[in-house]
Amino acid sequence: MKGTIGIIEGFEGEFCKIEIDGNVEAVSKLKVDASAKRGDVVEWNGGKWIPNPSLTKKRTKEIKTLMDDVWED
Repeated sequence: MKGTIGIIEGFEGEFCKIEIDGNVEAVSKLKVDASAKRGDVVEWNGGKWIPNPSLTKKRTKEIKTLMDDVWED
């Protein structure tokens, strides 16, 4: 894997779509922790993509701030 951090874009069949370094890659679900869900920030630990709750929370907060800025009067 090129990057060590990714964002889960969704799931299709036996694959998980993960955005890594700006590119979306189809990764076997077998290489993704079962607790991972769409929108999670995940880290490659050398064997699996594992959700990182603190990075996911930070990303969610940043997106909320951007959305609030867009919808301000």
